[in-house]
Amino acid sequence: MKANKIKSVFAFAIVLFVFSCVKDDDYSIPDISISEPTIPQEQITTFNAIKSLYEQAVNDGKTTATIADDIDLYIEGYVISSDKSGNFFEELIIQNKTDDSNPDSDPRLGFKIDINVSNLSDTYQFGQKVYVKMTGLAIGESNGVITIGKGDAVTVKQIQAAEYQNIILRSSEIADITPKIGDLSILNERDENTLIQLNNIQLNRFELGATFASEAIDEFDGLRTLESCDSGISMILQTSTFADFKSLIIPQGSGSVTGVFSRDFGDDFNVLIINSSADINFENEERCDPIELTCGLANTVGTGNLLYEDFEPQRNNRPIEIEGWTNYIEAGTEAWEGYSSTSSNASLGRSARFQPASSGDDSNIGWLITPAINLDVQEGETLRFKTSNSLADSSFMEVLYSLDWDGDEATITSSTWGVLSAAYVVKDTDSFAPWFNSGSVDLSCVSGTMYIAFKYTGSGHDTFDGVYELDEISIDYVP
Repeated sequence: MKANKIKSVFAFAIVLFVFSCVKDDDYSIPDISISEPTIPQEQITTFNAIKSLYEQAVNDGKTTATIADDIDLYIEGYVISSDKSGNFFEELIIQNKTDDSNPDSDPRLGFKIDINVSNLSDTYQFGQKVYVKMTGLAIGESNGVITIGKGDAVTVKQIQAAEYQNIILRSSEIADITPKIGDLSILNERDENTLIQLNNIQLNRFELGATFASEAIDEFDGLRTLESCDSGISMILQTSTFADFKSLIIPQGSGSVTGVFSRDFGDDFNVLIINSSADINFENEERCDPIELTCGLANTVGTGNLLYEDFEPQRNNRPIEIEGWTNYIEAGTEAWEGYSSTSSNASLGRSARFQPASSGDDSNIGWLITPAINLDVQEGETLRFKTSNSLADSSFMEVLYSLDWDGDEATITSSTWGVLSAAYVVKDTDSFAPWFNSGSVDLSCVSGTMYIAFKYTGSGHDTFDGVYELDEISIDYVP
């Protein structure tokens, strides 16, 4: 981003205007204690113009863009965060529209504003219209999202207590904010810092009974997995350990949740941050959990072996081809492929990998299925494997089984597939470098012919699709 003062850029930007699709009856009674700011329309630019300035700076090899000190420039937006419950701290999240009713207007965008002040909700209510005086401010990236603050050509710093009320000017108008409603599969980078409502969502079944952020593992934030009953895609619900609702049990049904779409502290994965526990409405007692094999983990592993695959003969960046195995592309153009690397995220010699990044596909779903395993001719069958990932983002991998698939690719999606829930699969929150053992998954409590599938499901957005690696698959038995 450009740190020098380029008045020609702003001469263009100033002529732009911010579209507001709010009707008069969308507002509560104005707060007459607030003096309405008087700002000439020609000094108000769009969120899109500011974002474009930042993107141009990045293209120029900069890390921030700085607005010139001698140009009066404002954006107008609406507050969608509240620190009243303690889940936001020293920041305001603002977006440029209250709803998406006019598809011809600027896309709804949002910014984070870093402010060295707590209890900001005492000054800026949720839904309050504000004008941000951009003169002399910097636009950069903080924790993975576009952020406004003080700063220089390198970093964005906090706006200080002595000046923030002269920079973020309140209007008396309090708007009814309509969240963008959709499934996790439609979200992308342009939705960051905006209010999102997700429907038909539930807490992952392995986290039922968990609090928002009061578990022993919660050092700074509680990270809980939400999953879509429509697409199966998951997202992390992030709750601060300073939130006043941190000790509450997360509702265990299904329904809707509304929050700010963002990134985690390390910019490793997508998160949803709610303003209060009331933003979760899981009143539907019915859940969409899959069929599970409930044999659990085995105490011992037999010395006999039915199948072992370490992918060593496979070719790098070529689809896996093993006699008896099925490498099926359900969506997109990518398949499970051979992979070898000695980098920080090294393979185990040669491994299997699913990597849809830069494929250009709208969606990627791929299956790698073992040969048939007859569970009726021996005892004590177990499954073991190892997984690793490279920032899975909103993609995920499942280990499934079927007792009724006939081995034909044409019937894969119409067959019954359950989850081997005892198997540990690397999580998005795990470190990306190590390989994780699945545990010895007991298969011996069922009979018949079983197929085991390693299924990758992408987020539906190329920039959010991560990488999973798989290796050392072993099916053993007791002779």
